[in-house]
Amino acid sequence: MRAGVKAFIRVASCAAAFGLAGCSHDPDVIVSAALENMGRQAETVVYADPPPPADAAWEAPVVHAGYVADAGGPYLLDTGDRLRVFIYGQPNLSRAYTVDQEGMITVPLINEVAARGRTTREVEDTIRHRLGAEFVRDPQVTVDILQNRPFFIYGEVRTGGQFPYVSGMTVETAIAIAGGYTDRASTRSFRVTRGGGGGPQLDVPADFPVQPGDVVYVNERFF
Repeated sequence: MRAGVKAFIRVASCAAAFGLAGCSHDPDVIVSAALENMGRQAETVVYADPPPPADAAWEAPVVHAGYVADAGGPYLLDTGDRLRVFIYGQPNLSRAYTVDQEGMITVPLINEVAARGRTTREVEDTIRHRLGAEFVRDPQVTVDILQNRPFFIYGEVRTGGQFPYVSGMTVETAIAIAGGYTDRASTRSFRVTRGGGGGPQLDVPADFPVQPGDVVYVNERFF
């Protein structure tokens, strides 16, 4: 590419992608359509660059290895996760529960059960033990995730805010769900904060895995 000129990819809004999905409520269909639409509507805009400072060499995003490993680990529950608790033969106890602001669910007979920072299997074991100790003989308990807590995205996207989490999300799919890039967005500079904004900020690439509760920020480009 000629000196003083760089290609910047500007992606138009992905609202039409959601239309391509019709009335489907399948998150995988919605995300696939959004990403396909991003690729179809992408256009290259050429900008003239002022001479960069001598020390302005671009560096690749730094990804914290611990968080990459964590992305493949067991899913840990937190506020906003919606659970289905099924107890065989106990229809009055089998229902949907949402993890509250204190990280708890409230189950009849045994009251509060800690969920934050635990897996569904650990919550299962706690409910089974507490019911079996006093109320139900040999209870058969299953805990599943009905709906993950949301993720958040801000910065240079067309529709920032809170969105339902979709399994297997990356920064790129999060941007697609948020309507795509604005005209001023960087297509290679992103930040992800774990723990609902309470953790460290990580500079990440577009294929970085997003988890429920993450805050994604799309930076403004510099040219």
